[in-house]
Amino acid sequence: MEEVTLKPENVAELELKWRVQMTNEPRSLTALTAPVVASEVTTPQGVKTVVYVAGSADNFSALDAQNGAVIWNHTFESNVLPKKEGMWLCPNGINATPTIDRRRGVIYAIAVDGSLYGLDLGTGKTKLGPVQFVPPFSKNWSLNLVDGVVYTSISQGCGGARSGIYSMDLRDSTRPVIRELLTSPRGGAGIWGRGGPVAGATDRVYASTGDGEFDPPQGWFGSTFIAASPRSLDLVDYFAPANYRHVTQYDLDMASASPVWFAYRNFSLLAGGGKEGVLYLLDADALGDKDHQTPLFTTKLANDDGEFEGKGIWGAVSQSRDEKGQAWIFVPIYGPVSKEAPRFPQSNGGNPHGSIMAFKVAVDGPLRKAALEPAWISGDFDLPDPVVIANGLVFALSTGENPQQTQGPTVVYAGQKTLTDAERAQNTKHAVLCALDAKTGKMLYKSGDAIPNWVHFGGLAVADGRVYAVDHESWVYCFGLKGK
Repeated sequence: MEEVTLKPENVAELELKWRVQMTNEPRSLTALTAPVVASEVTTPQGVKTVVYVAGSADNFSALDAQNGAVIWNHTFESNVLPKKEGMWLCPNGINATPTIDRRRGVIYAIAVDGSLYGLDLGTGKTKLGPVQFVPPFSKNWSLNLVDGVVYTSISQGCGGARSGIYSMDLRDSTRPVIRELLTSPRGGAGIWGRGGPVAGATDRVYASTGDGEFDPPQGWFGSTFIAASPRSLDLVDYFAPANYRHVTQYDLDMASASPVWFAYRNFSLLAGGGKEGVLYLLDADALGDKDHQTPLFTTKLANDDGEFEGKGIWGAVSQSRDEKGQAWIFVPIYGPVSKEAPRFPQSNGGNPHGSIMAFKVAVDGPLRKAALEPAWISGDFDLPDPVVIANGLVFALSTGENPQQTQGPTVVYAGQKTLTDAERAQNTKHAVLCALDAKTGKMLYKSGDAIPNWVHFGGLAVADGRVYAVDHESWVYCFGLKGK
């Protein structure tokens, strides 16, 4: 259901409606998953709009969107223990954002032990599972549901898990079928973009992989974009940048942001990028053309220093279509703008810590080739999360987190001391919810100090005139228009 209440003319009237702290123990940098929302849910208290969040400490909650009252809680039971103590790379906690199946009236989540559960939307009772989906204590990412199949991805080798795309076919819930497309013989080539595997309408599933071995004949695909067939998860295509060796050597993960699939005119397209700060536009039906290394369009946006932390493209690239049918791309950037970046016709102030960049999708007439035209760049964001686009607005969160991962030069990862959870929790700032005009990037609303804590790898939900966010201290926030 599209957002119609919030619009550029009234978004400045947003205010904090409620906030509720969940019973949840943050594990390392991880606390609550990004919120997801369902309307017209039948609950014991009546028909309601419900906000759902999973907690890192193996719990799950449903909240009344009107006032934040807890409708139900569910605690997952685990019969296994982790081999290693958790830390920010491997927090031993729930990490994947859940996904809703309205047809069955359930919400799917992966527990800490790797089991998939389908919980009743209105009561929290287990309607499906537990079914072992991924290895226990693996670091899995956002769940996506397409045609009765649930997808997730794995990175970092946590719990001994191998990187790749994982799927569970639930069309017959009594005989679930689990498949994997592994991308590395070890823990490399992880898929850790915030959005998990990305589904296209052309019968393909896409992902971008992190640093790792690149040997297509052996089936290893580090530092690449990959495409798989949805049902069988067979690899059907890939794109590797010409400098993939450099990207892997200097930990410039292609996987730091999920790509986005979209159709425009007669094109099927995929846009994405990673820490290197290079944005790629690819033909989604022929990634990299015949040599697997030729993009439709590419541009440098950030990270001139080649640093592996706090610079480049992070989270997920987003896209939308305006009232005239024009396709837009929105890119969250960590750190300052590259000297090689294109000139943006509309600039909205300095942005030393980060920004949102907007592009229009264009077609080169003579070549019949898709490209990206810079449209606007926002003012400063202290490390932005992926944006949500709704009714002419771009909602984004300035997370305030500390991106430092190691002690030492930020262009050389090997041999450096990894910071502890406590060290990474220092030098943080409070998060800020922002609303921008989708056509110009002009700031229309900022939440000030309404969110007093920082956020690590969070996300936003927008529904029925309200915006929902979470923070590291396990608070859920609801913003809505004054008087409504």
